[in-house]
Amino acid sequence: MTADDSFGRPDDDDYPAYAMGRAAEMLGTTQGFLRAIGEARLITPLRSAGGHRRYSRYRLRIAARARELVDQGAPIEAACRIIILEDQLEEARSINAEHRHTAESATPTAAA
Repeated sequence: MTADDSFGRPDDDDYPAYAMGRAAEMLGTTQGFLRAIGEARLITPLRSAGGHRRYSRYRLRIAARARELVDQGAPIEAACRIIILEDQLEEARSINAEHRHTAESATPTAAA
């Protein structure tokens, strides 16, 4: 099974639709930048049957955020760490909101 076979349609956010050259072009960056954020483990591109890196729209959004931080002066490693922490914070907020909702649903209301 190739990377392309493991996902749904090309309009799927996780579909590995873009080769490295096209992805770099879309982001206005270099292939070296994409390799660097891959080495920093921010994103892991899928591989085609021929071993070429392939990027989904989801991964490109993450790469675009990294480029934004690097353009603002952050080293690549710091930009990657910031994005990972932002993602963890968002996940924690989501979990907290879910727990609040569950707690509010479980609290009996007083009869008037």
